Amino acid sequence: MTEETKTQSLETEETAVQTPAETTEAVEAAAASADSAENEAVSEQTEGASDEPQDGGAVLDLGQVAVLKRGSIVKGTIVKVEDQQVFVDVGYKFEGVIPLRELSAVSVEKASDVVAVGQEVECRVQNIDDAKETLVLSKRAVDSINAWERLQQLYESGEVFEAKVADVVKGGLVVDVGVRGFIPASMVERHFVEDFSDYKGRTLRLIVKELDREANRVILSQKDVLDAEYEAKKRERMNELNPGDILEGTVQRLTNFGAFVDVGGVDGLVHVSEIDWVHVDKPSDVLKEGDKVKVKVLKVNPEQGRISLSIKQAGPGPWEQVSGKFNVGDIVTGTVKRLASFGAFVEIMPGVEGLVHISQIAHRHIGTPHEVLKEGQQVNVKILDINPAEKRVSLSIKETEEPPAAPERPSRREARSSSNIPDEYSGEGLSITLGERFGDQLSKLK
Repeated sequence: MTEETKTQSLETEETAVQTPAETTEAVEAAAASADSAENEAVSEQTEGASDEPQDGGAVLDLGQVAVLKRGSIVKGTIVKVEDQQVFVDVGYKFEGVIPLRELSAVSVEKASDVVAVGQEVECRVQNIDDAKETLVLSKRAVDSINAWERLQQLYESGEVFEAKVADVVKGGLVVDVGVRGFIPASMVERHFVEDFSDYKGRTLRLIVKELDREANRVILSQKDVLDAEYEAKKRERMNELNPGDILEGTVQRLTNFGAFVDVGGVDGLVHVSEIDWVHVDKPSDVLKEGDKVKVKVLKVNPEQGRISLSIKQAGPGPWEQVSGKFNVGDIVTGTVKRLASFGAFVEIMPGVEGLVHISQIAHRHIGTPHEVLKEGQQVNVKILDINPAEKRVSLSIKETEEPPAAPERPSRREARSSSNIPDEYSGEGLSITLGERFGDQLSKLK
């Protein structure tokens, strides 16, 4: 690249800085283009013109004063920090200035956000004018060259490194890794994050996910780091768990089919059917994220990475409480849960249902329980028998009710009148035998 081309590139960069009305996208595009031009310039400066004064690619020292040229790489110490620029002592006749936009690969509001007085920096000479005593430097240009080499090594090794979030933008986070690095929203955490506003200034642990120097594209991920750590911890924790263990856990996430509970760094699933002894429509009806719960380990499957848990089985079951709570002969109130052709199932306490046989529903004969009962109905029942071992309770509804009054027996006079005694004998007070009445007919059969 010729000196004229370098000058044109520099003028283009300076013009971009002096145009405040540019959109963020345009500025970033210009910065990317400038990075490319700067990299080429430094590359040509390093490869060719070995007779040019350079120290580490930059400086020659004649006495106490360095000899500088455009494109030289110099080291210096920051002596003054202003909002929009930084002054650097590089051992020259006068101090160099790093404009705000040349401090970092990402947009910063003020210079003190990225550098401080006394800090040593490595910069490239952008422009030098002894007559006007101006020396314009760029820290960003040198950072970019060094960054691509380091990022390539990190990408190939998969090594984890740390970087501070410089900005929160639409779709993710921006970090300064010598060049502009981007973390998509989906690669920040293992869980969904709705608002990233408080992530600015945080230091994250990252890996390089994608790298394209020609397109100036650096994609980073913290989620991959967290996933790898979680899986390693999960395998270790799963080796410690056994079916039947009772553990303390924290509800992490709720779904329609169950609740995920953290049991020491790993999550296990409590299916909705294992939340309570009574029916639960959806976990959010009885649980919320952050709840502390006691769980029982039902199953551990290291191959599939699954842990099955139960909340309801972590404590005494309802049938274990039946013997001490109910006795044969007790009359209690229950709820009709289900109706069948042979009877009705009535819940007398959460998780405990007893059967009212159809013959025990009413004093009168009924063809089906639906004739007198409906699901959800509150009824009084008498406990006829309890068998906790077999989880069976026999109940009766009709024995909680007074039986209907027996029909009145007819008087003796009414009974006689109904026996077909002829009227002429009814007032005689005589009893007539079958022989007397049918004697003639019977004699004929002899």
